[in-house]
Amino acid sequence: MTDGLKQRVLTAAALAPVAIVLVLWLDSAAFALGIGVVFAFGLSEWARLIGLRSMWSRLALVLANALLMGVMWEWREPGLFEWVVLLGVAWWPLAAWWLGHYSFGAAQRRRNLGLKAAAGTLTVVPAWAAAILLHEIPLLGPWWLLFVLVLVWCADIAAFFAGRRYGRTKLAPQISPGKTRAGVWGALAGSAIYACAAGAALGESGAALGLLVALSLVTVVFSIVGDLFESLIKRHSNVKDSGTVFPGHGGVFDRFDSLFAALPVFTGGKILLGL
Repeated sequence: MTDGLKQRVLTAAALAPVAIVLVLWLDSAAFALGIGVVFAFGLSEWARLIGLRSMWSRLALVLANALLMGVMWEWREPGLFEWVVLLGVAWWPLAAWWLGHYSFGAAQRRRNLGLKAAAGTLTVVPAWAAAILLHEIPLLGPWWLLFVLVLVWCADIAAFFAGRRYGRTKLAPQISPGKTRAGVWGALAGSAIYACAAGAALGESGAALGLLVALSLVTVVFSIVGDLFESLIKRHSNVKDSGTVFPGHGGVFDRFDSLFAALPVFTGGKILLGL
């Protein structure tokens, strides 16, 4: 095992139990605040990543999004969070389109900074709303949220080992040279096995379990889009990581990029399918 991989494994092993405990033990208000703080910190990294040079401009982006989340929580109307989640679902196909147009928004122009700032909001705020909606599901809410977290972890792990063993053809060499098509197939296979087992443990069976597995596979596809999208923005800015908070993993945005996409896609699909 290389030193870099060992560091990643040790960091993940330390973080996973903390995340699991916080998801299962915190009440809704404490969870919303806690995850909001973490996501806001991620936005501070995003602000630097997209090229906002002054501290005040970066702070303005973070505070604007923090205020938006605070207002949403304080004046929560029926259906508000659901609509925000669906807005996030609509955003990720656009992000996938952006991946196919590598140079779009690359130049350091005011318009491009505005587009990328808006992309940060569309990435983070719907994910925050989705996490809260899952956490608030009666009885099994925290377990459904944990389902998505572990789904993304399983996909990442399966992609790593499948890509390392069978990876020959690069997935998007201009954006993320390390990702392979074999890694994608590994992620899908690993997440399908996990979704079958975990879905059954959560009480799903028959057609509902089949729909859950299908939704999980779609979620994993978009989690890969989320990962690649952050990589694209990092390529535009010519930086390796969004930050240095997590040894071997980079910053908050590096750690949550896949989850930012997975949360609204899974939650929106769960709502639309009635799972």
